Amino acid sequence: MIFITFKDIKRDTWEETYDQISKTLRQEFERHSEILESENCSKYEKVYVKDVLEERADSTDKMMSLQRLSQMLDEHYGIPPIIIIDEYDTPIRQEHVRGFYDQAALFMRNLFSGGLKDNRHLSYGFLTGILRVAKESIFSGLNNLKVNSILDNQYSEYFGFTQEEVKTITSYYKVEEKYGEICVWYDGYRFGESEIFNPWSVVNYFSNGCQAGAYWQSTGSNEIIGEILACADEDIYGRLNMLLRGETVLTYIDTGVIYPQIRSNPSSVYSFLLVAGYLKAVKADRTFGGDYMCEVALPNREIAFVYNKEILQKLAYMIPQSTAVSIHEALYSNDGKKLQKEIHKLLLRSASCYDTAGENFYHGFVLGICALMDDRYHISSNGESEDGRYDIQLLPKTGNLPGILIELKAAKNVSGEKLRQLSEAALAQIGDRRYDTGMAAKGIKTIFKYGVAFSGKQVEIATEFL
Repeated sequence: MIFITFKDIKRDTWEETYDQISKTLRQEFERHSEILESENCSKYEKVYVKDVLEERADSTDKMMSLQRLSQMLDEHYGIPPIIIIDEYDTPIRQEHVRGFYDQAALFMRNLFSGGLKDNRHLSYGFLTGILRVAKESIFSGLNNLKVNSILDNQYSEYFGFTQEEVKTITSYYKVEEKYGEICVWYDGYRFGESEIFNPWSVVNYFSNGCQAGAYWQSTGSNEIIGEILACADEDIYGRLNMLLRGETVLTYIDTGVIYPQIRSNPSSVYSFLLVAGYLKAVKADRTFGGDYMCEVALPNREIAFVYNKEILQKLAYMIPQSTAVSIHEALYSNDGKKLQKEIHKLLLRSASCYDTAGENFYHGFVLGICALMDDRYHISSNGESEDGRYDIQLLPKTGNLPGILIELKAAKNVSGEKLRQLSEAALAQIGDRRYDTGMAAKGIKTIFKYGVAFSGKQVEIATEFL
């Protein structure tokens, strides 16, 4: 068996990534050093193995390494090996983000084609990755692929723990009463028609004395999501916030999207979020083209935590550290003029066009700024309080910080006095609908209130404190 994993290949340049791929291939050759003593392999093949092990092999030799290694193992054992490639698209994903997609795609295409295409020394090939391989350009011409995605039924029960398996685990540890908590935190994934628990998180839950927490580990796919969010429009911002509120979103899922296409199709963020584990498909209907219309939602409490940290903070990805600090200082001190100046500066600096943006867009924009403060505040969005739903609430984690309530308004082609009046209306809404009641009931004595009005790249802020 030949086993190659690319999951830990995360480097800054193609040269560094190439060196790491070379190391991964060399380690697999070391694992099969029995070839050097084989009577069935020629001296020329052994020279090739030594060149790989001693780092004398050039790029062309490395591209053919899977094909050459499988041939030598077939000759040595008399049985064509199985080739398993784990996270095949990690190097391509990393280099796409860094602008080296073409170099990475060329190398990986030749590497995989040599090992998998028309290779008579192969018994079976198996690949895993974030994206489907069927439409990925690096696999053009590869024959006899059988592709199974998160939306397919075949093998769906093998991608994690089933309900019966988790119940068996709780019975083994004699903590059957914990099953409900495990469901809330780690259940909710759907592979085809199978309901699946996150195995990594369930194992960590038991390893940590049945303490519930966010054990899920994110992947390099976050950089791709960040790239898409940099091009996000009002609709995407609004839908991402709907998901955080526990709502479902109906969206088209392109199971064959490839990396070079994502800038021209920002709505592909939902496809990436689904295959990367941030979303579950509540309902999926296959279209005539073979893709899907899906109702998607956050799967469980664990992902709600991760989603807030890894996704909403990406909305603030373009905020310079100095600007973020200035904005946070203004929020702490209830300095509306400074806050207005810094947010206006940030809007002017951005390359995006806000001329047609609405309240959902600005809601995500401000929420992304606030998300950077989650070490000091419990940040919630569109929560119920007395006579309505506030836009954004920052509830202090310690008693020495002020509570913060933010109400947002947006209008098109408004400026000057009218925009100021709109900010005052937003501020008045906080008092009229008693959004501060929940904080006051928790003993928060100082509450800063902000009415924020946007129009294009203009902003007006009205303030008050209790």
